[in-house]
Amino acid sequence: MKCCEVRELREVVAKGCELLDVREYKEYSAERVAGARWAPLGEIERLAAQLDPQRRYYVICRSGRRSAEAQRKLLAMGFKDVINVQGGMMAWKAAGYEVECDADAGWSLERQVRLVAGLMVLTGAVLGWFIDLRFIWLSAFVGLGLIHAAVTDSCAMAMLLARMPWNRSAQSGNAKVVQN
Repeated sequence: MKCCEVRELREVVAKGCELLDVREYKEYSAERVAGARWAPLGEIERLAAQLDPQRRYYVICRSGRRSAEAQRKLLAMGFKDVINVQGGMMAWKAAGYEVECDADAGWSLERQVRLVAGLMVLTGAVLGWFIDLRFIWLSAFVGLGLIHAAVTDSCAMAMLLARMPWNRSAQSGNAKVVQN
């Protein structure tokens, strides 16, 4: 399967390539490569009907894992030329390239996960202290979830939060460019 580095992506973006961002809406609205089209991984099969299987597409996500999955799906559906961006948005930002974001993007999914996980740990500890020691298992459960998320580079809580109503809004078109 074909891959490219962000340096190459930057060159082809300047020429007007087709770039699909397969992250969840909240991630996409918070920061993206200018000109990227939002095509969340969970809807890639449905959205593929709107794409030309003969064209070249670049796919990007946060780190490269979801875009590799999108690449596999598109190729399996008969697309001829799909290129995964290695390192994803993390590599793009690390290279110092500009990102575009919606002015009203709100909190990132990562920040929401930290808040919810922290609240759950605190709740487990307080309830364990004042009500029943067995509530401490709530804190342990969250800790195990965070370990699993780190090891697999996949966060179930983030995927759940991404489906919440406040994270499923339509594109506002209210974008601004941010120098990294």
